[in-house]
Amino acid sequence: MQITIREARPDDAGTIAGFNSDMAAETEGKTLDHDLIGPGVAAVLADTSRGRYWVAETAGRIVGQLMVTYEWSDWRNGDIWWIQSVYVLPESRRHGVFRALYRHVEALAVATPGVIGLRLYVETGNMRAQQTYESLGMVKPNYLVMEAMLRNSSADSNGET
Repeated sequence: MQITIREARPDDAGTIAGFNSDMAAETEGKTLDHDLIGPGVAAVLADTSRGRYWVAETAGRIVGQLMVTYEWSDWRNGDIWWIQSVYVLPESRRHGVFRALYRHVEALAVATPGVIGLRLYVETGNMRAQQTYESLGMVKPNYLVMEAMLRNSSADSNGET
């Protein structure tokens, strides 16, 4: 399988929103509100200060995606890129799609002055994903993510992201 990675374009918004909905249903049993996810994806694609999406293609078809958002670390005086919205079509899994996306973003991060690291969060029960991330050199830090969601949406109606 030949995989090509490119930055997402505005005309990819529908596919990305669909992948996000599929991911939420698959990993957390949630149904995302299309009236929120569509504009949310479009907002990122229109303004890279919010984040950036990359997509993986095979034979001209999008088969995977990931998004990066940004965190400033005053302790380290640098930017940390958070990997989010990771999704690979089921039939394309275990073929190196995520690895290609990750390595692409990792190379961009290394080449970008001021970027000091990559982070992501993963469901505690998703052992396959955790093993994949560890195989790429990621480690489990001694932190637990906590949150207080300030707006109710279909994505956080049961207290989860």
